[in-house]
Amino acid sequence: MKRWTNLVDYLTKVGVLGLIWAVSGCHTLKKVAQEEWLLTENSLYVDNEKVTDNTIRSLILQKPNSRVLGYPLRLQLYNLARKEGKLLARIGEAPTILDTALIKRSVERLEAYYDSKGYFNNSGDYTVETNSRKRTAKVVYNIALQKPYIIDTVTRSISIPVLDSLYSTAAHSSLVKPNEPFDLAQFNLERERLTKLFRNAGVYNFQESSIAYDILRDTTRIANDQHIAVQLNIQNPIRFEDNNDIRDNYAVHRFKNINIYADYDANDSTDTLKSIVYDNYTIFYNHKLRYRPKALTNAIFFEKDSVYRDVDRTRTYKQLTNLNTFEYPNLQLIPDTTRAVLTSNIYLKRKPKYALNLNFDVTHSNIQQVGTALGVTAVTRNVFGGAETLNISARGAIGLLSDAYLSDRAFTSELGGNINIIFPRIWFPLNTEKIIPYYMLPQSRFSAGTNFQRNIGLDKQSLSTIFSYSWSATPKVKHNIELLNVEFVRNLNPGNFFNVYQNTYDNLNSIANNFEDTPGFERFYDGNFDLIIPQGADAFIAAVTAPGFQVSQDTLALVRSIEERRERLTENNLIFASNYTYTKNSKTSIGDADFYQYRIKVESAGNFLSLIDKVAPYEQNDEEQLLLFGIPFSQYLKTELNFIRHWQIVPAHVIAFRSFMGLAVPYGNSDNIPFVRSYFAGGSNDNRAWNAYELGPGRTDNIDDFNEANLKLAFNLEYRFPIAGDIKGALFADAGNIWNVFDNEENPDAIFHGFSSLADIALGTGLGLRYDFTYLVFRLDLGFKTYNPAEVPGNRWFRSYSFRDAVLNIGINYPF
Repeated sequence: MKRWTNLVDYLTKVGVLGLIWAVSGCHTLKKVAQEEWLLTENSLYVDNEKVTDNTIRSLILQKPNSRVLGYPLRLQLYNLARKEGKLLARIGEAPTILDTALIKRSVERLEAYYDSKGYFNNSGDYTVETNSRKRTAKVVYNIALQKPYIIDTVTRSISIPVLDSLYSTAAHSSLVKPNEPFDLAQFNLERERLTKLFRNAGVYNFQESSIAYDILRDTTRIANDQHIAVQLNIQNPIRFEDNNDIRDNYAVHRFKNINIYADYDANDSTDTLKSIVYDNYTIFYNHKLRYRPKALTNAIFFEKDSVYRDVDRTRTYKQLTNLNTFEYPNLQLIPDTTRAVLTSNIYLKRKPKYALNLNFDVTHSNIQQVGTALGVTAVTRNVFGGAETLNISARGAIGLLSDAYLSDRAFTSELGGNINIIFPRIWFPLNTEKIIPYYMLPQSRFSAGTNFQRNIGLDKQSLSTIFSYSWSATPKVKHNIELLNVEFVRNLNPGNFFNVYQNTYDNLNSIANNFEDTPGFERFYDGNFDLIIPQGADAFIAAVTAPGFQVSQDTLALVRSIEERRERLTENNLIFASNYTYTKNSKTSIGDADFYQYRIKVESAGNFLSLIDKVAPYEQNDEEQLLLFGIPFSQYLKTELNFIRHWQIVPAHVIAFRSFMGLAVPYGNSDNIPFVRSYFAGGSNDNRAWNAYELGPGRTDNIDDFNEANLKLAFNLEYRFPIAGDIKGALFADAGNIWNVFDNEENPDAIFHGFSSLADIALGTGLGLRYDFTYLVFRLDLGFKTYNPAEVPGNRWFRSYSFRDAVLNIGINYPF
């Protein structure tokens, strides 16, 4: 096996060196004609100061060939291609040949840009610096701005009294102000602001084209005076009819009628539809109304006799979509030709009531050589007539064990099911609409599920129930409250602990080697003098920790630590928790590459059950823990803070940062955190130089165990860049670790002792390759252990920094 590993490592190195030789050996000028120049750099100076703003530099039409870490990789791939149309030519990049026509157009674009910023007298030129030996060229653009023009006065000429009145109420918020530099962008933003103002005040058909600005220059002023006067003009719209221009009148419109067409089908005649009137809404339907009227009207934010507002139209679209019952709705506004009133027709085409989704997965882990899973989900919409959605899912899996010692059976199995129902409202005895209105897209969720695992770890059975509320207070802010989160975890095969946690067993077996000759201990060992699992291991622990047994304090502490870990990871868990999560995300669209997001979560478990003990006392175990259904319930307080920030440094080049801190403190009825609610480190979305559950806690090195703790710090920094087409690259650094704190852990290497424990923060670095499928990203990340706190001091840096020791992570989408 070792020879095979060494061979793979050797071939990998040879392959990488071969690729480097092939690419570096290709001359960058291979496909540049003798009389041509390869453009390698653009520089932009404004009033002799260098400009680095990417928005301004993007106005330059001709760009040098892209580079990856300073190297023109795509150009070299293009040069390697034998013929046009081959793969390398397609993913490569043709050389950028200097083009003076494009340079001159770029100067014109730069001049126009600074014109829009009020520098009407600016002038631009360029110089080309060539290198005859290398046949390369650099272009230097120079812009001389002169003095900017300043807005002197702002007046208005609004011919429609109602608009003039509306403008007066919001004139203080104008983005075009006296004594400010002229900026065309501010004029455009002001036109957008006024359009939104008028449309949200009842002028449903207001057009941005009705707004114009006159720029007035006083010719009687002195020649070098840079002040200009601005006049805002708003006129009624003009429409073309019968070869004549007809000027309409803007007016504030109110709703006369609001019609809802439920289960709308364009092939049906509206004359045969039935109708009911509910709360001033007319609901039309065919044969039978499948929805409770209130469920429909709650999603409509237009009201009879109310003033039209564009924001209500947007909110109606969002809430109707949020119901997950209708196809994208169609909202129609019909004006009355005799007076300023509107009729709104809302057409709702329902989605199929039933749907069936299937998924199939193939998995691999440190337990399974290979595993397959089949899942099926049945979806039922509008279950109770209030646009509720019911999901019933089942999942089954089977896998082949990777190591025979884990079980006496070769295969693993898993079977689970879940029921999930979503209510498009806050399901609560009291009316919450004034606190959480429907435009905040409120939802209530109730789910219950169970899962059975065989020959996977300790063979678990779990039951869970969650009842939660969620709503979006603003487009950026979301709240989620899990009022009830109950989980019961039962370990069906705790005797398999030392098979699963092999490193823990090795530590215990190493200690037991010193007691082979102890009278009465021979029954603990097999023929190889290894502890028998589980009888021998359990009996050895009981004997060594028994009162009166002569053993050193260090050995006793190690054995007790192993026993505490075994009890902790094999005990059954009963968790009654509640939590609140606050999320703020500044991302405006899926393509937004410059944003921040932070999430704060607070969770509390066991407090309500503890209070009940004051009224109806529980039974207790030998450790005086309160028992519910014969199991000690967990009691803890947990808080998490997650922050993400993305910076777009140049187009398609992004620096992404994430920081995470989580702490769970047990108290009262618990002296540790349940395994299912604790933290782990490593894996494709965490520290990618370690496999999941491998890292920590602290300085410990239990690489075969599922390591967990109750304190976690994690920091990730990643530079993402394009390589060729949909192929992307990344360089990353992941730092962090987990520790035990405020619990019953006694191993000092695993405990957080304060600032000194920050030396235990592990560092992994590496590189990634991604393929962007638009809707998802397939990701390969190769992580190297750069600083490993589990090594002895002096050997922690770059101890295992090789391809052989690297960790390959496969993931879907970006980790943060």
